Amino acid sequence: MSKDDSRMWGGRFNEPTDEFVQAFTASVGFDQRLAQADIEGSRAHAMMLKHIGVLNSDELTSIKYGLQQIREEIEAGKFTWSVALEDVHMNIEARLTELIGDAGKKLHTGRSRNDQIATDIRLYLREQITVCMAGIRSFQNGLLDLAEREAETILPGFTHLQVAQPVSFGHHMLAWFEMLERDHGRLGDCAARMNQMPLGAAALAGTSYELDREFTAEILGFDIPCRNSIDAVSDRDFAIEFCAAAAICMTHLSRMAEELVLWSSAQFDFIRLPDRYCTGSSIMPQKKNPDVPELVRGKAGRVSGNLINLLMLMKAQPLSYNKDNQEDKEPLFDTLDTLINSLLAFSDMVPALNVNKEKMYQSAQQGYATATDLADYLVKKGTAFRDAHEVVGQAVAFAIEQNKDLSACTLEELKKFDARVEEDVFEVLTLEGSLNARNITGGTAPEQVLFQVNAARTRIKN
Repeated sequence: MSKDDSRMWGGRFNEPTDEFVQAFTASVGFDQRLAQADIEGSRAHAMMLKHIGVLNSDELTSIKYGLQQIREEIEAGKFTWSVALEDVHMNIEARLTELIGDAGKKLHTGRSRNDQIATDIRLYLREQITVCMAGIRSFQNGLLDLAEREAETILPGFTHLQVAQPVSFGHHMLAWFEMLERDHGRLGDCAARMNQMPLGAAALAGTSYELDREFTAEILGFDIPCRNSIDAVSDRDFAIEFCAAAAICMTHLSRMAEELVLWSSAQFDFIRLPDRYCTGSSIMPQKKNPDVPELVRGKAGRVSGNLINLLMLMKAQPLSYNKDNQEDKEPLFDTLDTLINSLLAFSDMVPALNVNKEKMYQSAQQGYATATDLADYLVKKGTAFRDAHEVVGQAVAFAIEQNKDLSACTLEELKKFDARVEEDVFEVLTLEGSLNARNITGGTAPEQVLFQVNAARTRIKN
């Protein structure tokens, strides 16, 4: 009898499943990516069954041999997946029984597909989270290199997308670094919280076999077995939590992408993206389109949608396991793929930016970016800040009327607004003076940027 001719659960039924229902309910088209996790979990379960006396040594050896052969068949693309067998678990179990006979039928003792899939997803997601976290670290290292290289490059800092104050371009890159550092921490927290093993919860109530769940958990690298069998098979908090962390990270990448799109436009011309991350136009030969940042910006919405998908999937489910949970995998897998690929793209693209220092400097000169420095100067001369604010506002209005920057005003012109202004005012009205004046923890002074770069490198190595 071939593995397509029968069901592993068919004893209760008097007629075969409709072909449409077979296809509609099957998950093997997407859950086969869990195959390696399924094999890993099955191997550990078999070792535990031998440990408690359900399997003998020969049976365990046969199961290990069969699972290894299946692993090799899958890796070589020679494994035949059957929709009739519904999912990754039954496909592997059927092939195992085909290879080794009755010993393969004993493997399912003390477990259910409910606790099996919950374990497989955790094993798979745990591994993939390490890939995501490594991707963040790679991007962060690139940002630190860029921040160090451009510590003295002056960029107009914006609020409301209006020129506000001059900042170091390296300082701006460190802001991106800090966003990613929180993302890294969230993923680490998610991985730690999910590292409990459902296997042994069986369908929902545990099992009458005296399983040594701690033994299996140790083999699989879980901290502990799940404490409640009902929660173990029905919980998908770990998938939701990962997708929430991924959605926040993708939102950060989207914000970065938006700045890259703006900065690479002809209107800003602050940066030039590497050609390998851009495309051209089929009709306009001059175009260089920032497709990768635009796609990442778009994919952020997709990942947020996946999070909502999972929340809506779980919001009305009674305990314990329900077939609805089959729908958890596609949004989870899509989120993983999207986040990993987006981080990979940014890790290579951003450190390779060509920075147009002259254009940034000119732009910073055009928005009266040192107005706050003039107010601070007057405060240090004894003027109350609110009065200084009013005075500088008048000075800016005059400069706008004269179509020149504050630094281009003469000492006599500035004295008209406050007699305490002296020749030293021009030291704070330059962009460089403004930058260097902010040499405090977290400030934008080049000296502070370099200090923070070195501190960050030490921090992420530990």
